[in-house]
Amino acid sequence: MKNIATLTMNPTIDVSYDIARMHHTHKMRTRNEWYAPGGGGINVARVFTRLGGHARCYYLSGGATGPALDGLIDAHQLVRTRIPIAGPTRVASAVLEHETGKEYRFTPQGPAISEPEWRACLDLLAEADCGLMVLSGSLPPGVPDDFYARVTRLLRPRGIEIVLDSSGPALAHGIDAGDLLLIKPSLGELQQYAGSKAETPEEIGKVAMAIVESGKARLAAVTMGHEGAVLARAEGPVFLPALKIEAASAVGAGDSFVAGMVFALSMGRSELEAFRFGLASGSAAVLRAGTGLAHPGDIEQLLEQVQPL
Repeated sequence: MKNIATLTMNPTIDVSYDIARMHHTHKMRTRNEWYAPGGGGINVARVFTRLGGHARCYYLSGGATGPALDGLIDAHQLVRTRIPIAGPTRVASAVLEHETGKEYRFTPQGPAISEPEWRACLDLLAEADCGLMVLSGSLPPGVPDDFYARVTRLLRPRGIEIVLDSSGPALAHGIDAGDLLLIKPSLGELQQYAGSKAETPEEIGKVAMAIVESGKARLAAVTMGHEGAVLARAEGPVFLPALKIEAASAVGAGDSFVAGMVFALSMGRSELEAFRFGLASGSAAVLRAGTGLAHPGDIEQLLEQVQPL
């Protein structure tokens, strides 16, 4: 199995609560308060290590909330490399309203990053010792839109595989840098990147295949929420319908999908089996409210329900 590393440029302290009912103005008492380290790459590492893999987290951390994030990462027994910044690490909240079963999510933009800070991050990544790097999540203010492309050009000559899961200009520049192992856009992110209105699995597969055939990524997994997912690969696109489960949360579904697929690939499983494992992992993440992400027992149980390919 390859050792992997993950990069989280805009990490979070994820806080989840339950309340009986949402009200404006009035103070609301919460229950089941839970804190977890979050952000794309950190979430991927959490699930990847639960599955039995080894992952190092590279992440930015600073301000009064930075030490709290560091402590939460240590509590989850993740190997970490902290890049210090001046600005405070953001705090994101997920609130489950019991009366309606709806979840409300509040996510700040994140701290502004100076050029010396993001360049220090590149310097540390240049020394990364791993077989695969997952670049996941949004870029905070101040970081150039082509940052993930810069990381790719830095690491690929050393033989390090790159997995990219982001959005907007960060995703576009990262894809256009090319030579990626895997990209995992949502349908909306793919549509924005390609300027496409693709909606059916056939249309989505055609758009994703254009990325694969151009050599920009070997694999393109497009997640479509309750509609399922499409995988584009050299042999052609394949579609998996979503599992029939009751979703309690949307937190970390995409990150769990990436972690599951990367774990399966690192274990030498085929691209199709890794795609199936990714779908089961993403589905497992939404079974429970809060910030718990996918758990191995749930993944294995759901994998039995995933359509064979």
